[in-house]
Amino acid sequence: MFRSIRLRVAITMVICLAALVYLAPSLTSDLPALWKQYLPTDKIRLGLDLQGGMHLVLEVDTAKAVETTLVRSANDLKETLMDSRVRFRFLDRLKDAHPTFEFPDVASRDAFDKILKAQYPDLEEASSETVEGKARVALKIKERRAADIRKMAVDQSLETIRNRVDQFGISEPEIIPQGEDRIIVQLPGVKDPARAKGLIGRTALLEFKLVDDEHSVEDALRGNLPEGSMLANESRLDRTTGRRTDIPLLLKSRALLTGDALENARVQIGDRFGEPHVSIKFNAQGAKDFDRITAENVKKRLAIVLDGVVHSAPVIQERISGGQAQITGSFTMEEASDLAIVLRAGALPAPVNILEERTVGPSLGKDSIEMGTWASIIGGILVLLFMVLYYRATGLIADLALCLNMLLLLGTMAAFKATLTLPGIAGIALTIGMAVDANVLINERIREELRLGKTLRAAIEAGYAKAFLTIFDSNVTTLVAALFLFGFGTGPVKGFAVTLTIGIVASMFTAIFVTRIIFDHLVWNRKLDRISI
Repeated sequence: MFRSIRLRVAITMVICLAALVYLAPSLTSDLPALWKQYLPTDKIRLGLDLQGGMHLVLEVDTAKAVETTLVRSANDLKETLMDSRVRFRFLDRLKDAHPTFEFPDVASRDAFDKILKAQYPDLEEASSETVEGKARVALKIKERRAADIRKMAVDQSLETIRNRVDQFGISEPEIIPQGEDRIIVQLPGVKDPARAKGLIGRTALLEFKLVDDEHSVEDALRGNLPEGSMLANESRLDRTTGRRTDIPLLLKSRALLTGDALENARVQIGDRFGEPHVSIKFNAQGAKDFDRITAENVKKRLAIVLDGVVHSAPVIQERISGGQAQITGSFTMEEASDLAIVLRAGALPAPVNILEERTVGPSLGKDSIEMGTWASIIGGILVLLFMVLYYRATGLIADLALCLNMLLLLGTMAAFKATLTLPGIAGIALTIGMAVDANVLINERIREELRLGKTLRAAIEAGYAKAFLTIFDSNVTTLVAALFLFGFGTGPVKGFAVTLTIGIVASMFTAIFVTRIIFDHLVWNRKLDRISI
């Protein structure tokens, strides 16, 4: 029995020491250099409601993602039909927003059907009709493929937003999906909400398009838009007045290169005016494509388009090799930095809309911490006093177990980098009550056995044996509920579930395992035959 007690004491000391090591950085920042080099230094993370920040509910426009895929596939189909010398006329979104193809004869229609079936399995006919002897076919994405695109749009948006937030430098963000097309973003400690919103919600679709110098911009503005071209605005800054103006440009609709070809983007300072610009580097395939594009279009203007706005449209003076380019546009340092971040993280596959926005000030979070902490301390002190007054010596044993329970709970949260929230503090207060409840059950069972005339050793054995099943059942049912809250809850609900789950496991260990060590030591080593209870 003595060896068993020593082994259990050793196990308890190792567990408590590990918890203290992980908790120490949260208790003090004055740690020795040796500690910072070899031991954990992460503090307990504070949630949005404790340190302030932003809470956003975003909705991914999955319908737009499907539409974009449809338009891209229709444009590819146009190129394939032209390469195959199939006669057709493209009627852009003539019927029900579906790209529509018109064929003058049966042979052209048959050739179209063969190409569609062989090379574009994701497309199908949305409608088909004959107008003035010409066949018109409207296309759409197959439903199964559309469902995959919608799901992929949400997954890619989630990953892109997470990458942007990580590069923005926000610590301990929470970015989780909700439902089919929504994303919850919690950004603790954000000091510039407007900048964070702009960074998260920016589509950041980068395209390189040729300027259409063959047609008149004025004619296009009057409604005579040439087929295969589009209108866009070039944003220019007047350095004298500081005013920004939009200059209309006529561009080729087809993008020669997109942001998918980028490998890196970083901010640099220009030599001429000392203004920041974004230097971009293409990946291997992108560098080859950029080299070919510039070689084929010398003396033509290449527009750099971001989210539909032309930032610059320089003339290609010569072939550009090496896979390097610059995006200029009279940026501030902050604007250039944010642009580099979104380009590195990649474009969102679909627009995101902010459905809900909440901002929590740091002063409110500080007040919440103080009030929650004082509530837990006062509640804990009252519980400790009650146990001593009601159970006397055995109450002190229960109080020791309760203190160890708090140590293990907070140490485990620090070790697993769990986030402490205001509902989490409520979970800690609930854990205090549940931990004491287990000791109350054990003490009452020991009392009953002593009243029956049993020895102290036999009363302790019977008390723990009879109380164990009751404690185990009540804690397991609560643990199951806490796990469901953690799995299906979000934000505050999950914060409550985290502390409750860890607290239940810790209370089972301290209330049953640790207190039994103390009782066994008193009975077997100290040879006590009576105890105040």
